[in-house]
Amino acid sequence: MSDRDILPDHFKPVHYDLVLKDLDFSTWTYTGTVTIQGKVIKPAKDIILNTLEIKLVRAKVSVTNQSWESTSFAEDKQSQRSTITFPDVLPVSSEAEVTIEFTGELNHDMAGFYRSQYKPPVTPAASVPRDDEFHYMFSTQFEAGDARRAFPCFDEPNLKATFDFAIEIPADQVALSNMPTKEIRKVGDNKHLVSFERSPVMSTYLLAWAVGDFEYVEAFTDREYNGSKIPVRVYTTRGLKEQGRWALEHAPKIIDYFSEQFGIDYPLPKSDILAVHEFTHGAMENWGLVTYRLTAILFDEKLSEARFRNRIAYVVAHELAHQWFGNLVTMDWWDELWLNEGFATWAGWLAIDHLHPEWEVWPQFVNEGMTEAFLLDSVRASHPIQVPVRDVLEVNQIFDKISYLKGCSMIRMLASNIGIKTFLQGVAIYLKKNKYGNAKTSALWDALSEASGIDVNKIMGNWIEKIGYPVVSVTERGGSLALKQSRFLSTGDVKPEDNETTWWVPLALKGKSGSQEVEAVALTTKESTLEGVDTDFYQLNAGATGFYHVNYPEARLKTLGTQLDKLGTADKILITASASDLAFAGYSTTAALLSFVRGMKNETHFRVLSQALDAIGTLKSVFGEDEQITTGLDKLVLEVIDKSLKELGWEAKSGEDMTTPQLRKRLLGAAVSCGHQEALAEGFKRWTAWRENPDKNPIPADLRIPIYRSAIRNDPAGAVAALKDEWFTTLAIGGKESCLSAMAHCKDEKLIKEVLLPLNYNISPPAAARDSVPAGDVHVLAAAMAADKVARPLLWAYLRDNWEHVNAKLGGNPIIVDRMIGQSLSKFNDTSVLDEIEAFFSGVSTKGFDRTLETAKDKIRGRAAYKKRDGEGVKAWLVENGYA
Repeated sequence: MSDRDILPDHFKPVHYDLVLKDLDFSTWTYTGTVTIQGKVIKPAKDIILNTLEIKLVRAKVSVTNQSWESTSFAEDKQSQRSTITFPDVLPVSSEAEVTIEFTGELNHDMAGFYRSQYKPPVTPAASVPRDDEFHYMFSTQFEAGDARRAFPCFDEPNLKATFDFAIEIPADQVALSNMPTKEIRKVGDNKHLVSFERSPVMSTYLLAWAVGDFEYVEAFTDREYNGSKIPVRVYTTRGLKEQGRWALEHAPKIIDYFSEQFGIDYPLPKSDILAVHEFTHGAMENWGLVTYRLTAILFDEKLSEARFRNRIAYVVAHELAHQWFGNLVTMDWWDELWLNEGFATWAGWLAIDHLHPEWEVWPQFVNEGMTEAFLLDSVRASHPIQVPVRDVLEVNQIFDKISYLKGCSMIRMLASNIGIKTFLQGVAIYLKKNKYGNAKTSALWDALSEASGIDVNKIMGNWIEKIGYPVVSVTERGGSLALKQSRFLSTGDVKPEDNETTWWVPLALKGKSGSQEVEAVALTTKESTLEGVDTDFYQLNAGATGFYHVNYPEARLKTLGTQLDKLGTADKILITASASDLAFAGYSTTAALLSFVRGMKNETHFRVLSQALDAIGTLKSVFGEDEQITTGLDKLVLEVIDKSLKELGWEAKSGEDMTTPQLRKRLLGAAVSCGHQEALAEGFKRWTAWRENPDKNPIPADLRIPIYRSAIRNDPAGAVAALKDEWFTTLAIGGKESCLSAMAHCKDEKLIKEVLLPLNYNISPPAAARDSVPAGDVHVLAAAMAADKVARPLLWAYLRDNWEHVNAKLGGNPIIVDRMIGQSLSKFNDTSVLDEIEAFFSGVSTKGFDRTLETAKDKIRGRAAYKKRDGEGVKAWLVENGYA
């Protein structure tokens, strides 16, 4: 297709036989041979396939009874392709075979076949490579287009094939791949050639393998598949396997649950989980060998925060959902990435809601997921869910909150309206019709239409194909509501060309006169009227499943703040988020938001209070340079959290549920941040006791952040030095992230410039490992610094003045650069800084992060407009209500 930069269709692969040997742990190289069986579709002298950082040595092609050899290779690094030219034209044939010998790199870029550094807690196997500070394991990360970094291949999602894989490894290490081990054969001194069973038909990005000093814990599904239960293993490097138990409790149950819900049994003979020490994302759904960042899979009963129970269970469910939706049936091209990610996000939460209804995961999704999607989709530089993608470099930028979180919101909105059971019936139809193949969004809509009897494409088309989402503005006229939908933009400056879309908006009206039920009515035109509405209490979007904002009259919003007992948990969260976004954009006033939030003094629910604190946090971030406003907002926060803070205190009580420690952490963190003297004193007292005797006075995992931040406020230099040391030495999964995010709250410019920025970006390699945050974690410190008004301009100045060094630090992985840009630049409130950013990047190649840069600039425009428009109004409300 002309809108895609794809490989020519002369050769179609059917099967790969890939063998890797000569893994050299001094030069970080290996050799390989791949034999690709396929079909010559059109006569040609050339075979063109994908390569990146691969050196081709020689090639041979056999077509029926003829064969040709070649060492004529032309590499195009920009398109990441190599052309192999043969002496004669290859005839059309259904039986062709290309064999390529090549060499590759064991890179340290978290892409392709790469090495991860780690410090083993116990003595590792003798052959494990090491340097002065670290040992190394090896694994793959191929999505979206990095299989080509590991071996020459036809690296596009709809060029599916089967795979045979074998790898030569040290005899005292372990090799893993998608399929079970077929044979282990001794080859020379202290080496084994490990070969694996043939894979099903799948895309290249789902192929995976790993080599390391691995051990595992194992469980089995309750259901039987083809007469036997499926083994599920969590693999880690030696000494960490017991931290895989929590994930192992969930994975087999989730496999059984999805097998039943999707109407298709889990399609592979095993399910492996691998903890990888350096990883770009949370996890990757390689078929049968899912790889994970440590914080997304390992849980230590003594050292891990309670929130990681929830995170791990969900990420395991998300990745297992992909084994059907994404792996068994794959999107046709990257423009429909949302089909994979939006569905897996929804299905992941669906499974966890089934296993842990007490966790209230849908309110969690509204708080953590839906609101994040709103923020990104409210800028002009956002993109439709189904977005044109020309090449693989463009796709990296759409692994974002639109594909995952707006995508999930669409699935949730649709499923809630046609019924979960009906929706899953449609999913089963879709999977059965397209298994082992590729499909487009239209195929899912057709299956859901078949199951529901509703024209799903008609109601969902604009949601998927158009950018943005609506705000429904309400005008009260006695017992009727006049409704008007228009596109929501956070900059508030909607132009006619921005507002051409009319969405199907499920209104879910609660408060119809004489009825206790939620009325399923939809807004399908720009304007409409609802009759017979209770003037005392009504609510739109009850259940918070519709992806839109409701702009209530200011008096109604204030009234809702006194009627919280009539609202569900998710409703309170969404109304708070909407009030915050509407005030930001100028559709409503910040005074209305503050009046609503002020009514939450008796609220005790973690997610509801979190959303309220998030809303006030946005105000502090935008208006925080005005000390009077900051002081007033701090007083408001302390008033809202006072009751819950006193009830929870510092000490955990036996029998607490999972959210209580998270609420305690959030409230104490807010108290410390807002200058609560008792909290600051107690936090610093506990810090001092820990520093004097860490064994006798350990810091509970869920109190790390408030205690660390108390120390940063009381003793910046001492705390930064101690936290830097703790960051390097801690054995706690998640402990490193806590240290980095806490250090970012340092207000001392000298420490920021001389300690924190060099620590994160290390512009003078080779440095000791304790002076350099790994590239995969750079975003943790950068994002926290960008959120702080003191560190933010220093971070930008550093990036601007050391751009080449920063790029070198982040290596060859565009995903990491893209993430850093998005998180480092978007929190400025001043158009003069926007001018600086535009001037700087006009002279820099932005390929790989151009889309993200534009969204960051749009966010700055919105913040600057909000600051200018509503600063005096915020101050006036705070003064009038006794906070300033």
